[in-house]
Amino acid sequence: MWYQQTITLSPKSRGFHLITDEVLGELRRLSDVQTGMLHLLLQHTSASLTLNENCDPTVRSDMEQHFLRTVPEDAPYEHDYEGADDMPGHIKSSLMGVSLLLPVSRGRLALGTWQGIWLGEHRIHGGARRIVATLQGE
Repeated sequence: MWYQQTITLSPKSRGFHLITDEVLGELRRLSDVQTGMLHLLLQHTSASLTLNENCDPTVRSDMEQHFLRTVPEDAPYEHDYEGADDMPGHIKSSLMGVSLLLPVSRGRLALGTWQGIWLGEHRIHGGARRIVATLQGE
């Protein structure tokens, strides 16, 4: 069985956001799969997806502070006509990635105890973000 749908996430401020519940709340057919894989593709170039800590929000704020220092907005980028946060957003997106491949077992994501899906919003005002969710399984 193959199933695909597009999930639209609500707009988020710049930073890292735990979106596991938002994604699973929109995903209609996950419970139909006993064994399979869920592929998530974020359709944007200035945001990212990653799997990380799902409990302590200070991990997300520490991650944001790290990336603000590592990829500063005030560097001399050529691509600057979309705002000072745009080119740094592209770099962060490439460093973090825009897709995840997650195992499904007995109708649920087979994540570790402390793992959750994060959206890295790298623009100050990124707007709504779209994720194409492709579910394959039996």
